[in-house]
Amino acid sequence: MAGGGIVYGDTIPPAYVDFLDLEADARYIRNWQPLVLPGLLQTEDYARALLQANPAAVHPERIEQFVKVRMERKAVLAGPDPARLCAIVWEPALRCPVGGSDVHRAQLGHLAEVAQLPNVTLQVVPLGIGASAGACGAFVMYGFSSSPTPGAVFLENLTSSHYLEREAELDGYGLVFEHLRSSALNTAQTLDMITAIAAET
Repeated sequence: MAGGGIVYGDTIPPAYVDFLDLEADARYIRNWQPLVLPGLLQTEDYARALLQANPAAVHPERIEQFVKVRMERKAVLAGPDPARLCAIVWEPALRCPVGGSDVHRAQLGHLAEVAQLPNVTLQVVPLGIGASAGACGAFVMYGFSSSPTPGAVFLENLTSSHYLEREAELDGYGLVFEHLRSSALNTAQTLDMITAIAAET
């Protein structure tokens, strides 16, 4: 059973249910995504297009179930006491037309709306800065108390995922995240970029 009290049965792998529990319990979520947009910020059509593009990740007959779960995950950002999300993405993640131009345009519009929520901070690392600390790949950090200090880091690859909990590992990812944040556009500049890319689409 995931943290939100939803029973998924055998349609969702146990490792993914563990991830849902971790996300549901978190007070702070810090996400770096260089190639795709964070799951908590995806539209239904964008999520479906991503899942359909990776045949090794999800069996075709289970795609709709995974899309439904991904949309239900957004509940952690709503309600009277929502989690705080700080998401940093690389510019290519904004520009990639996942699902085609209509889906891409709708996704960018959704991003622009969600980025203005009081508990969401969205920043973009522009291509122009060159090499960045984010070369290590995507990761998500979770904090479970009033302090944003991470309690776990989630890593995912093509066919599996795992968690880091050792202090030295958490400190390393925390350092990388701060470097990414310092090289990223501020929130206002990020919103301007999203609006400009949407106008080009």
